[in-house]
Amino acid sequence: MFTFRSHPRISGQVSSPLLLPALHASHSGTWLRPANGATGAVSKGDAIMAAADTPLLLLNAPLVATRLGYPDLSGLDLLELFAFIHPARFCVPTPRGLADALGLEEPQGDEHVPEFLQAAAGKLIEMCQSGDWPEREGAWSALQSLVRLRWPWAQVLSPYVAKPERAEKWLFSKLPEWEDAPERPAPSQVALPQDAVLARLDQLTGEGAERREGQRSYASEAAQVFAPRSQRGAPHLLLAQAGTGIGKTLGYLAPASLWSEASQGTVWVSTYTKNLQRQLRQESKRAWPGTRADGSLPVVVRKGRENYLCLLNLEDALQGGFTGRPAILAQLVARWAAYSQDGDMIGGDLPGWLGTLFRKRGIAALTDQRGECVYAGCPHYRKCFIERAARASAQADLVIANHALVMINAARGRDHAQRPTRIIFDEGHHVFEAADSTFAAALTGQEAIELRRWIVGPERANRGRRRGLAARLADVASYDDDSGNAVEAAIEAAHALPADGWLQRLHDGEPSGPIEALLAAVRTATYARDESGQEAGYGIETEASGLPGELIEAAGDAQQALAAIRVPMMKLGSRLEAVLADAPDWLDAQGRARIEGARHSLTWRIDLIAAWEALLSRLCGQDGDNLADPEFVDWLAVDRSDAREFDIGIHRRWLDPMKPFAKVVLEPSHGVMLTSATLTDRNPEGDPWDVAVARSGAEYVETQPLLSSAESPFDYAARAEVLIVTDIKKGDLPALAGAYARLIEASEGGVLGLFTAIRRLRAVHGRIADRLARAGLPLYAQHVDPIDTGTLVDIFRDDPHASLLGTDALRDGVDVPGHSLRCVVMEQVPWPRPDILHKARRAANGGSAYDDRIIRARLAQAFGRLIRSNEDRGHFVVLSPAFPSRLLTAFPEGTPVTRLTLDEALQRVAAGVSDGIETTDGLGGSMGQIAGEGTSLK
Repeated sequence: MFTFRSHPRISGQVSSPLLLPALHASHSGTWLRPANGATGAVSKGDAIMAAADTPLLLLNAPLVATRLGYPDLSGLDLLELFAFIHPARFCVPTPRGLADALGLEEPQGDEHVPEFLQAAAGKLIEMCQSGDWPEREGAWSALQSLVRLRWPWAQVLSPYVAKPERAEKWLFSKLPEWEDAPERPAPSQVALPQDAVLARLDQLTGEGAERREGQRSYASEAAQVFAPRSQRGAPHLLLAQAGTGIGKTLGYLAPASLWSEASQGTVWVSTYTKNLQRQLRQESKRAWPGTRADGSLPVVVRKGRENYLCLLNLEDALQGGFTGRPAILAQLVARWAAYSQDGDMIGGDLPGWLGTLFRKRGIAALTDQRGECVYAGCPHYRKCFIERAARASAQADLVIANHALVMINAARGRDHAQRPTRIIFDEGHHVFEAADSTFAAALTGQEAIELRRWIVGPERANRGRRRGLAARLADVASYDDDSGNAVEAAIEAAHALPADGWLQRLHDGEPSGPIEALLAAVRTATYARDESGQEAGYGIETEASGLPGELIEAAGDAQQALAAIRVPMMKLGSRLEAVLADAPDWLDAQGRARIEGARHSLTWRIDLIAAWEALLSRLCGQDGDNLADPEFVDWLAVDRSDAREFDIGIHRRWLDPMKPFAKVVLEPSHGVMLTSATLTDRNPEGDPWDVAVARSGAEYVETQPLLSSAESPFDYAARAEVLIVTDIKKGDLPALAGAYARLIEASEGGVLGLFTAIRRLRAVHGRIADRLARAGLPLYAQHVDPIDTGTLVDIFRDDPHASLLGTDALRDGVDVPGHSLRCVVMEQVPWPRPDILHKARRAANGGSAYDDRIIRARLAQAFGRLIRSNEDRGHFVVLSPAFPSRLLTAFPEGTPVTRLTLDEALQRVAAGVSDGIETTDGLGGSMGQIAGEGTSLK
């Protein structure tokens, strides 16, 4: 039912199928193919018995297990085989995606998938015997380890992977070392002539490309942020609204590349989503097509440490730190590390689905999640992916980063070269949220136990290598008595922090130490004040005001305990500075780098403890009333998931996080640009720029922001339509599920469904997935399918008949141009969650008008998923009769908006699939027309 076809990377020669039994399960049924025989439909029970009896060929075992309702399913997963044979290579984890990666014809229907799996396995094994297998090096050695670990594929592969004539190098000796480079000099002060900027834009867009005036105007205005500033603390600040289709990426890369070339300086482009980072990496190749003459990279992608593979963690895992399935994952990751471009495990060239095959936990354990890096004390320091990226970014012309990292680097930069001074915040409408998270403080059980582990180190013999302060600084402590005393004092004081099992002790009413006693009091007060009646297990919270005396007393004790930790850590930091200033003879460059790293880690943990102390000092107000601080919002919270508590703590946020953002990021910068398609608020009763200015931090710096607007070139009136369905009653789950199913059927797939609650998403998916699958319309969902979000989007993009249900993460930053996304459905108006933080900001920013701004922004972002190119067309459906007219300005001007019944909406969606978007039948009209005619848009 399928054949081989030519493929640019893999030979099209016909292979022999691997004759092992194969199993496929979807929502429409289950099919089993024996080693020699015909494929047949089987029951879930028979499939489970067959899988338990003998290893079966599978594709994405966790997903098949979910479909069968058998979580212990295991077998010969072709994704694991693909990851071994082709590490660091992309593959959509579906039969269609695997067929494309291997140069096979995709199976035409679920019943043909088992036979396809046999052929795909044969094709992969054939590569092992090929003389042009590009990833052959290291495969034999890795396979020997996998044989010992009893990897299901190991015995199958062993006859086909030949032993090399010469011994293969171990990964850690094969990886290249990074090299030190002198600090890049300060950039020259240059001005960019407009004609030069436009000439560079023409160069980037290419000869014969359509000349877009909106893009040219946008590029000219973006160039203004690179002009020399005239006053310290007053950067050039540009707020640039750029509608979808303007071409803003090349629009700002044109002046950025020109300035970097002329000044020899570094430009930072910051994004909020990994999708845009990948797009930027591709687009930047037009401006910087290759490496420099010295082999260095002009463009570098930077992420937080927790995104990169930690080689020391990997070595621990390979040498016995992981057992069972996680140990197999470690071997596959080691294969990938030898071929990875930059060691980025989250959104880089490690397949996003690899971690989910091993229940996710292993990936996190292989990164530096806890900030436990020992820097130059690590034997792999000179080969470290993280250090290589940091050094490369210091020499780069363009650094592609994310909002949080830019803010953290601005606040905690270890040297001048790491502090960005020319910054472009793409997806600038998310800067507020990123600042809100970056400049927050939270004293919780999970945060406190991580601090204890960092100071004390593992407290059990079987917890891996020691990483506490004593281990990191043993040589310094033995050389300098004051340093040794400070380390001992910090470790002693850190025993006041929560230890393993803290949450169970709180449940048992037996907290240990002052911090656990505080968390116990927080838990008691939060439950006592809870008025939500949320017995299902969602998190609960209460305002940090009018607190009981026991909690205030516990806060005072905890504050003293934290101060007892902070003081010796500050002394230790001072002693490390003294050691560096008067270095002993034995302190070589590597030792100096290690001490510098320890100082950096100490500094930000001292700042963390100080923030916790400030938080507690407010709780300790007189007579049970907290000392009012209008700049902050504090609250107590118990975090729960499915009725299970997982954290407890006290939280603090800035009422306006753009105030610290302005101080830390804007003031030291020379030029900053915030750009987005949804930067402004199209409020007919006010200036649309008011919100953009307020959420940029401009009011806190001595500068007047420049404002720029470029309208989208797309003809929304002809290519899109907003349908507000009026007959789906709120709370009627069967009706909601039925509406989703019928809309997906009418659209023949290609639907992105957006939900405001995970529970409703799961309920709808459970009701309609089987029905849609039987119609040949696959349905995937966040929080249901054991697949990471990025991979879910890849699957959705790859199959025009698939549909995808999700929450906030899919409302913004998902780029699916073309026929694969032709209908966006929202289950209701995305009202803000009425939590304590929102309540405080709402009161300070205009009440209901503040809510409306948030909703319009969310609607605009969701609508922006629909039309991504000139050829796109589709419908935006809201299943809510209560859709206020004042929110309609969220949609681009001229977009037709219609209130109608579900049956009428289905007719329009079905007609739109084959005929395009038509609104000339009297059922609809543009927003201006409808509003003018006084129809029921209320």
